[in-house]
Amino acid sequence: MDVAIKGRNIPVTEALEQYAREKVERVTKFFDDGDASRVEVELLHERNPSISQPEVADATLFVGGTVMKAREASGDMYASIDLMADKLIRQVRRYRGRQIDRWQGQRERKTVGEAPGVGDDIFEDAEAPAGFESRIVRTKQFQMKPMGPEEAAMNMELLDHDFFVFTSAETGDINVLYRRRDGDLGLIEPAR
Repeated sequence: MDVAIKGRNIPVTEALEQYAREKVERVTKFFDDGDASRVEVELLHERNPSISQPEVADATLFVGGTVMKAREASGDMYASIDLMADKLIRQVRRYRGRQIDRWQGQRERKTVGEAPGVGDDIFEDAEAPAGFESRIVRTKQFQMKPMGPEEAAMNMELLDHDFFVFTSAETGDINVLYRRRDGDLGLIEPAR
């Protein structure tokens, strides 16, 4: 597995790099030799003095077509690396467990389409405060492979996002899966 470690606002010493490498390479035990292709680790020191936990460890794991992210912060970089590696391993275990369940058909899950409140208006109470102007500060482009809502939900959890945009394998339309305030998931589909 290829491990790339870089630092931002912090010099990455040989000892720090070796420590981070050893921690993230623990995820390889969950995969066959060729499965886990790459891990990118970014070690970051936040310069803002008001931030109580300025040492941040951020990892992105690329496994086949799946991306998993883990980000943790603390007052010590080594502790942040430990927390980040533990979070990444939890995500890999959850991912592998779901893969095995899917292959063996053991887990009975409620599908995303059956989740309560799907189709509810997510923009309720969405008025902006007076004098507030929205602006686009970042644009992202990415490949979207067709998938079902269950796979999209798994990817959303692995990325630790509140929403996930995907192409429906069933209809070919762009769909958005989002986490509702009550913790359930909602699915937005275009009207026909």
